[in-house]
Amino acid sequence: MYRVALIAGLVTALAGCSLGSTNLSSGFTEPDTTASVSPSSYLSSSKSVGLGGEPSTPRAAGVQVAMLDKAPSGTFEKAEPGVLASRDYSHTALNAEMARDIINAYRKKYGLKPLKLNPELTEAAKSHSSDLAKWDRISHYGSDGSNPWDRVKRTGYKARLTAENVGTGQVNFNEVMKGWEESPGHNKNLLTPDATNMGIALVQDPHTEFKSFWTLVLAAPM
Repeated sequence: MYRVALIAGLVTALAGCSLGSTNLSSGFTEPDTTASVSPSSYLSSSKSVGLGGEPSTPRAAGVQVAMLDKAPSGTFEKAEPGVLASRDYSHTALNAEMARDIINAYRKKYGLKPLKLNPELTEAAKSHSSDLAKWDRISHYGSDGSNPWDRVKRTGYKARLTAENVGTGQVNFNEVMKGWEESPGHNKNLLTPDATNMGIALVQDPHTEFKSFWTLVLAAPM
């Protein structure tokens, strides 16, 4: 059971649909909204506190980490215990240039301009994947309450639009890309006409239920 999630417009609800006997896709989206998002589309966190640390950091029993969690209730999903235990992640890896080329080849089919890898957007993507791995969940809200716009802004990238796709549990990028293409909302983000830059990240933690945490951030500068 792997999952994908997207951000497109205002976050309103959690929806899920079956892609097969063991595959689920879920997303956070408002129907018919654009994948291009402006700062006013979100309630920005006035006090954002990063938790820091790597996802593989041992989780000591009894530590009151829940008190640090500022993600709004109902905005994230957890995996069922052991649901992905039989999948082989020993060769799971991300080649960012290859992922960019796959996305750009897909965009080219629709007459859209290619995206360039951007270090700030990659930083935003990696930060979110690390946070998702630490808390072993899928969401567009960070554990500090941040939304995608907040995370892009923190890197110093001055965006006029941004969009985010997230996936968990996929063994390789082709698998997560297939899920995004087959989901209308995720696909809309991939085909954002005005996007010019992208950042992508993968964080793995074998001690989690979701195992792999993928984040794609698309944007265009001011």
